Amino acid sequence: MQSVRSFTSALALGAILIGSQAFAKSDITIAMQLEPPHLDPTSAAAQAIDSVVYTNVFEGLTRFMGDGSVVPGLAESWEISDDGKVYTFKLRDGVTFHDGTAMDAEDVKFSLDRATAEDSTNAQKALFAGIESVEVVDPLNLKVTLKEPNGNFLFNLAWGDAVIVAPESIENIKTNPVGTGAFTFDNWVQGDSITLKRNPNYWGEEPALESATFKFISDPTAAFAAMMAEDIDAFDNFPAPENLPQFEADPRFQVLVGSTEGETILSTNNKQPPFDDIRVRQALAHAIDRQAIIDGAMFGYGTPIGTHFAPHNPAYVDLTGVSAYDPEKSRALLAEAGFEGGFETTLHLPPPSYARRGGEIIAAQLADVGIKAEIINVEWAQWLESVFKGKDFGLTIVSHTEPMDIGIYARPDYYFQYDSTDFQALMDTLNSTTDPDERTKLMGEAQRLISNDYVNGFLFQLAKLGVAKAGIQGLWENAPTAAIDLTAISWSE
Repeated sequence: MQSVRSFTSALALGAILIGSQAFAKSDITIAMQLEPPHLDPTSAAAQAIDSVVYTNVFEGLTRFMGDGSVVPGLAESWEISDDGKVYTFKLRDGVTFHDGTAMDAEDVKFSLDRATAEDSTNAQKALFAGIESVEVVDPLNLKVTLKEPNGNFLFNLAWGDAVIVAPESIENIKTNPVGTGAFTFDNWVQGDSITLKRNPNYWGEEPALESATFKFISDPTAAFAAMMAEDIDAFDNFPAPENLPQFEADPRFQVLVGSTEGETILSTNNKQPPFDDIRVRQALAHAIDRQAIIDGAMFGYGTPIGTHFAPHNPAYVDLTGVSAYDPEKSRALLAEAGFEGGFETTLHLPPPSYARRGGEIIAAQLADVGIKAEIINVEWAQWLESVFKGKDFGLTIVSHTEPMDIGIYARPDYYFQYDSTDFQALMDTLNSTTDPDERTKLMGEAQRLISNDYVNGFLFQLAKLGVAKAGIQGLWENAPTAAIDLTAISWSE
């Protein structure tokens, strides 16, 4: 009788074990604070687009890894001519788009030509301005000729703005993205979530996840409640840093604290009076207490910056002293510029916590020196339309999460409208320089120039604050680009 019970128990135990293996968790729900305006990373500046589709749906010739390195993507290898101007790429064989069509050199040419076209809407069109021609050698080989050598070219090709798209599916790319990545677009419930499914025909290593849902939760209080209730599995860039100690003390969760490429700045409209006067911009900078903003809005998470450059970059120069907090100096500069009684302006704040919370603190600091900033809270789509595109603002707060993007200051038509021929010439020299030591020197000069011109109020480097269930592996701790890379994520047994 005992042996029968033992045999029965063994069968039951085996069924449990088999069942646990059969139903091992292979899906994930990851929350984000912002919903993308659409899903075409090659025609908008919204970070939320790349967060969903970078590497997962769309891939480029090269790609960023979680440690910031640039590795081959759809390009298996490449050769660079002796003069540094011709790149010959060998593409991976057997790669198909999600609709079953082959990915070949014609698609790469289409993508690069589209990015460089006169009517291109690519938010980072300047990345491709140095391309002189793109020539298809054969289906798996193509040649890209540059006008001048560019030491950043392979780095630039890793951006989400440089992913490869196909002419057959470009018409509906914003709502039905068709790429070559490890996941296919499945469904978008506007205002709620986007779902991706594993691509059964992926050319690379099969991901552990079968599906992933990106859930949009904008309110920090709701984010905390959803995470604590385990309604979601992870929250990328958790918007309520004050709650992190509670998650750290709870064995159900893990907290991932790293860095991003996000220079958080008080963006200033350099062509709008009175900000076209460097004395006013300097006064603005000296009115800001960075540490108070980091402590008050980010609960201590963040690194003060004095220029538009990431502190973890080896070429970083600490220039925080150039714009040190000094309200008396700020008032004196305003008086010298003819604004002894101060002036009024607008402060547009997009939804992220660093902007809304930081904006309240900055408005109070500016008021202390006589600058009355009217806070205007805007949704992300409104910010893109009125501030980024329309340049209709005085001040705004935003974190620039693109990697090594100091080159934006060489674009006079960029939304903060800084126009310096000296800086533009410096960027031209940097782009044509390949010697590492000389590039470091030039990057230092670039940092000093925009710091001394007080182009923007440089605040802090955004920390990456992630919260996830304890069993999840493979999440990026740092964010070398805006991405939630699903390809390496798995659940521990």
